Amino acid sequence: MNTFIIVLIVLAAITTAVVLVRGIINMAQGKDIGGKQSNKLMSYRVAFQLLTILLVLALFLLARGGD
Repeated sequence: MNTFIIVLIVLAAITTAVVLVRGIINMAQGKDIGGKQSNKLMSYRVAFQLLTILLVLALFLLARGGD
């Protein structure tokens, strides 16, 4: 079970990084004048960060309960 959660943590962290990089590239290009795409990407990044944090918390709780 711990291995499965660790894999999910890694995937969520990678996804967070990808969305972050896409947001930076989007801002650097300057094509999004209204900022709609930037806001959408920021919302996705925050959601994936939350997911990653919750998975890490779940891993800690499972590891603590196993002792």
